[in-house]
Amino acid sequence: MIAKLRKKLIFVSMVSLFIVLFVLILSIGILNYRKLVTDADHVLSILAENNGKFPEREEPKEPPKPEKNFSEKNHLLSPELPYESRYFSATVNKEGEVLFVEAGKIVTVNEETIIEYVQEVWQKGKQKGFIENYRFLLSRNDTEIHIIFLDCGRSLNTFRMFLFIAAFVSFLGFLAVFLLMIFLSAYIVKPFLENYEKQKRFITDAGHELKTPLTIIDADAEVLEMDFGENEWLSDIQNQTKRLTDLTNNLILLARMEEESMKLPMVEFPLSDVAEEVIGNFQTLAKAQNKFLHGKIQPMISMKGDEKAIRQLIGILLDNAVKYSDEKGEILLTVEVQRNHIFLSVFNTTEFINKKEIAHLFERFYRADKSRNSQTGGYGIGLSIAAATVRAHKGKISAITEDEKSLRITAVFPNGKK
Repeated sequence: MIAKLRKKLIFVSMVSLFIVLFVLILSIGILNYRKLVTDADHVLSILAENNGKFPEREEPKEPPKPEKNFSEKNHLLSPELPYESRYFSATVNKEGEVLFVEAGKIVTVNEETIIEYVQEVWQKGKQKGFIENYRFLLSRNDTEIHIIFLDCGRSLNTFRMFLFIAAFVSFLGFLAVFLLMIFLSAYIVKPFLENYEKQKRFITDAGHELKTPLTIIDADAEVLEMDFGENEWLSDIQNQTKRLTDLTNNLILLARMEEESMKLPMVEFPLSDVAEEVIGNFQTLAKAQNKFLHGKIQPMISMKGDEKAIRQLIGILLDNAVKYSDEKGEILLTVEVQRNHIFLSVFNTTEFINKKEIAHLFERFYRADKSRNSQTGGYGIGLSIAAATVRAHKGKISAITEDEKSLRITAVFPNGKK
């Protein structure tokens, strides 16, 4: 259990870190990309307003004074902008035929390439967008259509390089945190491990210490019964002693089953025959309570495990179903093989079971009857023992209710036979 807790801690931590890093990189990337597109569109709008050229600037008589508030707009209108920008344009008619091509401000494309780009823009039917590393803008007037392309290759390369570096650095950071979590998680769960071990040791030690006085009390009650005969008080003492002895034995068994070091004897045995025997033992009890118990057991199923523990598991599930099923309720035990797995399930109808209670059924001392004084008896640890037994056989156990009027508990075991 502690190993699972440690794995969950590492998993949740790494997933949280991944989400944070992903959101940060994505947010910064989106902001940078929007900045790149906004700057390109602003330059293209200047070119579109001046028929594909930058407006000529008049030489100032006095050098300009540096402005205190430097803004993005001032940068885009700087005198260096025409010399920094690489662009080309084409004029087309309303039918999309190229009338004129202007490529004096770029040397990496020729006229044929420009015509191909223009045709591609025309087919897209968009006013602005990207073609390869070129941002284009389509502007119209009464007679002609201008398509202007701005080379954004340098900006896009910088943007891509930023994403690559950010992703690479984030990956290294993620890997470093993962390695640290592997080492540090042991110290984080250490207090829980110590408390868990103390709890198991306390249950085992207390159980053994209780066995002796319980045995003495039971023996003394039998001696008194022989001397004075049967009476109500001695019967109560014997019944409660037996009840407390059973609870103590179950707690010790549960503590042992949950010990990872405990190894059950894994021997192949006929599971179908065991299930038939156990269900036969409960038939009389079910009929006495006017309940219908039947089985759907696939024959010739063998399982590798501890026969005694599996027999007890089936008994716990059937006992739980008989106790908590409704009047004239239906109980079904199913044992079958599907996809190299052995499925063992017990279904029973019930008056009502809340879906929120399902997640707590396998907890120690949990009972759906909150008053704990029902005539069903039990201690609330039967399903905990069942869950521990399934885990000891490397299986999984689950409970489900579809209509809150029935309950199905299913144990799935790996099938060692191929």
